[in-house]
Amino acid sequence: MSRTIFCTFLQRDADGQDFQLYPGEIGKRIYNEISKEAWGEWMKKQTMLINEKKLSMMNVEDRKLLEEEMTRFLFEGHDIHIEGYTPPSE
Repeated sequence: MSRTIFCTFLQRDADGQDFQLYPGEIGKRIYNEISKEAWGEWMKKQTMLINEKKLSMMNVEDRKLLEEEMTRFLFEGHDIHIEGYTPPSE
């Protein structure tokens, strides 16, 4: 059975995470405030960032950059700018 939360990213009730996906206090906040749908949106952006900027998850600075971008995207409403990417028009 899924749990419903108020997703601060989508600004509506939605299915919450099944378990804490990210460590620490940020992970607790994601678990309590970010829906599966919003997390999926972040995963797409994260993949684009990793590929475009050639980030390595073995590098502490790269992981720190991703965490900062994740926080800005999920909690502060900032979109991720990917050089040369134009979103598809609807």
